[in-house]
Amino acid sequence: MDWLEALLLGLIQGFTEYLPISSSGHLTICSHLFGISGNENLTFNIVAHVATVLSTLVVLWKEIDWIFRGLLKWQLNDETKYVLNIIISMIPVGVVGIFFKDSIEEIFGSGLLIVGFMLLLTALLLAFAYYAKPKPKEHISPVQAFIIGIAQACAVMPGLSRSGATIATGLLLGNKKENLAKFSFLMVIPPILGEALLDTLKHFSDTQTNDVIAKPVLAIGFMAAFVSGCLACRWMINIVKRGKLIYFAIYCAVVSTIIIASSL
Repeated sequence: MDWLEALLLGLIQGFTEYLPISSSGHLTICSHLFGISGNENLTFNIVAHVATVLSTLVVLWKEIDWIFRGLLKWQLNDETKYVLNIIISMIPVGVVGIFFKDSIEEIFGSGLLIVGFMLLLTALLLAFAYYAKPKPKEHISPVQAFIIGIAQACAVMPGLSRSGATIATGLLLGNKKENLAKFSFLMVIPPILGEALLDTLKHFSDTQTNDVIAKPVLAIGFMAAFVSGCLACRWMINIVKRGKLIYFAIYCAVVSTIIIASSL
């Protein structure tokens, strides 16, 4: 991987992590086009995902500060309930990560056809959420947090957008738009950091994988993913508030059609 590929992949990771068009699907497509695979691809993905998590911390710093200030009061207040909902939402993806991680990694290496079908599913979810008009609820309940967590767990499939699945599910449950995007982005921080830590311990313990990608190239990918992630996170929050997800449904449908047609 050279610096230009790292720059492009970093930008793609940062933008697509928050936009409901699947970062894993687009990284799989681009890695396939660039001929990047194996430890080289894995190393870059770990670094890029950590960069996008840090961009979430920057963009949503006020919400994170509000949460920690509430937790330090040691009361069952709104902030504590919010954290409990995030923990509840992590249960499904934790189960999938513990018991089905190897099977999922095999799916990621099974070609672009699965990506095409999952992008089509993303398009259907976004379109359904756009046209459905449930009665809005003021707060996300623990049961709703768990259901949104199930959507996040399903989104480990390459091509099924995590933000698209969680936001669409939340909208179908009747959650308010202005609260849902922020919850969706905050709930993914612990799973991504946990997965990145486990993958780092597993793959970087082998000295043969340490120098797969030059450090300057990784730094370029990290910064590209961080900056584009900050921009995309702010943009996506505004998009959800305005309810303009149908355009992403159209995009996913077009891309999925092209991939499926070219793979058959």
